[in-house]
Formats: sequence, C-alpha cells, structure tokens
Amino acid sequence: MPHIMLATGDLAMDREDYDESFVATRDVLRAADVTFGQLETSFASTGTRLPQARHAVLARPEGAAALGRAGFDVISMAGNHCMDWGREAFFETRAHLEAAGIAVVGAGANIAEARRPVIRTLGDGTRLAVLAYSSILPHSYWADERRPGCAPMRAHTVYEQIEHDQPGTPARIHTFPHREDLAAMEADIRAAREQTDVVVVSQHWGIHFVRAEIADYQRDVARAAIAAGADAIVGGHAHILKGCELIEGKPVFHSLCNFATDLRMDEAHAKSKSWNEIRVLAEEWEPDFEGLYNFPAAARLSMIARLEIGEGRLLRAGFLPLYIGRDAVPQIVAPGSAEHAQVVDYLDAVTREAGLNARYRIGADMVELVAA
Repeated sequence: MPHIMLATGDLAMDREDYDESFVATRDVLRAADVTFGQLETSFASTGTRLPQARHAVLARPEGAAALGRAGFDVISMAGNHCMDWGREAFFETRAHLEAAGIAVVGAGANIAEARRPVIRTLGDGTRLAVLAYSSILPHSYWADERRPGCAPMRAHTVYEQIEHDQPGTPARIHTFPHREDLAAMEADIRAAREQTDVVVVSQHWGIHFVRAEIADYQRDVARAAIAAGADAIVGGHAHILKGCELIEGKPVFHSLCNFATDLRMDEAHAKSKSWNEIRVLAEEWEPDFEGLYNFPAAARLSMIARLEIGEGRLLRAGFLPLYIGRDAVPQIVAPGSAEHAQVVDYLDAVTREAGLNARYRIGADMVELVAA
C-alpha cells in the first residue's frame, strides 16, 4: 500500500470556533500519512503590527491546536504574513504549532533554520523531506544570519516599453529569480536529496487573483528545483487555482488556491482604494458583507494535492477537488457532482491557457495528473 501525503492551500482561520473550518475534511486529512499546509496568519496573544504588513489578522493562540486536531503534521510559515505582527508573535506562533505536534518548515530564528527541511520516515522506510520558500515578501520578512523570518525565493521585475513612441501604453513584464536565493534553494534540495528518498518543495509565489497567468520566474524556479532533485512542487498564494505541469514527469501544482481561509468584508473596506485596486485583477469579485469568504468567484474552486509515495519514490500525483461556499468551509466534492466537474473543467482551462502540459484523469481516489 502506498503512503499518502496531502497538501492544502492557504490557512487563515478567523472565526469563533476554529474547528468548524475542518468539519468536512478532518477525516481525510487525519487519514493521510503526512498532511501539509501553508499558514497565512499568526497564532499569538499579542503582537505589534509591522508597517509594511497589508492584510493582517492576529488569530488566537488556540488556532494552532485546531490545525493539529484537523490532522496537519507539517506547516509552512514561508509566506508574506509570517512577520506581520513582529518577532514576538512570530516565535509565539511557531511555539504553539510545535506544542500541537506540528513541525514548522520554511521559517526560523535565522536563515539556517529557515532553510532546514522537515524529514519524516514513512511506514515502509521511505524518507520524505519537505522544504518551503516564499517569493511574496514584504521588506525584511525574509530571514538572514541574525534576523528571524522565512526562507526567500525572491524575484526581480523588469518593465519593457513595447511602443517607444506611445507614452503610457502597457509594458511587457519580465521576471527572473534572485540569483543567490535560487542557488541556495538548489543547494537545499540537493542536500535533502542526499538524506532522503522523496523531496517535496512548497513555493509561496505567483500572481494573485489573475486568471491562468504564470510568471516567468515561476517557470525558472520550478525547472531549477526539479533539476536539483525535487520530486514535487506545491504552490500557494494566488488565492485562485492555477494550472499544473509535469517537468521530467514530476508534478508542479502552481496554486492550490485556499483551504481554511476566512475573509470578512465591511462597507468601508469595500469602498477602499486598496481593495478596489486589486479587485480589478479578478474576473468576478463582489463584496459579501454577510459571508466569511470574500474572494473572487473563482476561489470557490479549490483542491488538495495528493501524492502517493512508496518504494522510495513518488508513485502518482493528483488532487481532491474542493468547493468553498460563503461559510468558507472547504468541502471535498465527489466525482459526478456539478462542483467536481467545475473544478476539473476550470483547472483544465487555465492549464491550457498558460501553455502548461498537465492533463487530468478522473479516478475513484483522486484526479490524477498525466502528461499531455
């Protein structure tokens, strides 16, 4: 029997009873050998919000225990919210997660800690390593030799004027990886590969809310990670699904969308310049003052990545389709349902639009990634 690793999208519960977020998925998450998630909040009693933090929610400390009860074994703190509430909240969040029996990856007291993999030995002796990095980084959220934070995989942006005689016309956008971060990530993957059989890399990256588009740097980073020895890449941050690809037969999930992510909206926020500036990035995005899930309509379609591991290697890769309603509770949807078809059809469409090579085979246990 193969062993199962599940990877969910972003986690940011903001409700009275955190356990409610997992009522429909807890049994599946707990049944996996390893369940991984990406944290987008802080679990702390106090904190000082940093001025560069944008949307920042200080969640109650008991949120960490709720993730443990839900079945999470490994949590990445490599993301653009890891330092929102300062050093004290960062360390308190990590301590609460570890007290709940959850290993933290992608962040630490210094860059050496942030780059350290989490390693698990599965029942058949297969050794699994998990690494995590973030490309979405407010200033100074990344760790260095003396500063806490997350493991960075930064990228640079260049704007090329296309029509030089036409001021104000749209530019062509080029992105490419930060050279030192890329080399560090490659070294981490190679080192993990020497110690383990299977290496899974989490990347917090990409262009949020914009349908289908994959930034150039993501393609470069994905190819470099696979070439260095990664067996799978799971992506977060975009808050909508993005397409998948297979590089040398290894799966790349460019965005798993959201998982347990609550987002409230009031009239003042709905009228704010900051929200309306990003709202135009999405195809359909209207405020819902009574609901808990104020994301674009496409964000209702989500997934859990499912990796089958055994005999010292990755055997199969695919996903469990999810539907997230106004209550922000993710629901696993069954083959043959309208919601299941919506997820698969949307993912197939954005995969093709991005020019990616994955195709999707519906099976009894998951939707499997196959090469075009």
